[in-house]
Amino acid sequence: MDPAVLRDDMVDSLEHESKGCLRSEALSVAMREVPREAFVAEDRGAYADRPFERLGTRVLAPSTVARLLEALEVREGDSTLVVGAGVGYTAAVVAELAGAEHVHAIDITRRLVIEARGNLAEAGYGGVLVDRRDGADGLPEYAPFDRILLEAAAVSPPAALVDQLAEDGRLVMPHGAGEQHIAVVEGGEVTERLGGVAFQPMLVEGEQADTVERNRTRREDREFARRNAEGRTGWEQEWIDWDDAVRR
Repeated sequence: MDPAVLRDDMVDSLEHESKGCLRSEALSVAMREVPREAFVAEDRGAYADRPFERLGTRVLAPSTVARLLEALEVREGDSTLVVGAGVGYTAAVVAELAGAEHVHAIDITRRLVIEARGNLAEAGYGGVLVDRRDGADGLPEYAPFDRILLEAAAVSPPAALVDQLAEDGRLVMPHGAGEQHIAVVEGGEVTERLGGVAFQPMLVEGEQADTVERNRTRREDREFARRNAEGRTGWEQEWIDWDDAVRR
């Protein structure tokens, strides 16, 4: 079937009352324009509303992209940073809204950066800048940004990203550790909490998304060290052992 027809069917479905995740005309037009098959292989269901894994990262379902970008409220000409470039699809939709020359995307995984660049060029959005960076550091040399989208979960808005927002800028992110929701951050504070989501946690430098265990060893080591520091000290353990010995 013609991809353009599939695209229209996808957007019609997202606008339908049963989903209700796509409401603005500008975003609807943008999602009808972006050829998703350039980012998602047709045999993986390019226009199916479901996520899938690619190089260790989750490619978002179209409905999730719509929910995030409805919250972001990108306008034409907005300088926008997408943290978590992935395969590049979200950045392409943002480019339709703001203009490709205003869109920057970063990812911590080099293979995804290469993939996103190629996909964006194939789809006609080669003007989007894609660079390999630690997402928590943002892209300070291009700041300030009118809009920042973080496509990974964090328990609080990363300070560097908040600092890189323009005075009236807006950051949208999955917020929370266990239970997550879409959060809108303005002026350094969470101003809106929208519907629930389930995202992978934000990676830090030294971790890569495309490894078997996602290189979480360093994070786990820090957590174990914290627990040990908060646990009983040596003399308490000796006292407990001595007390047990006396009772015997």
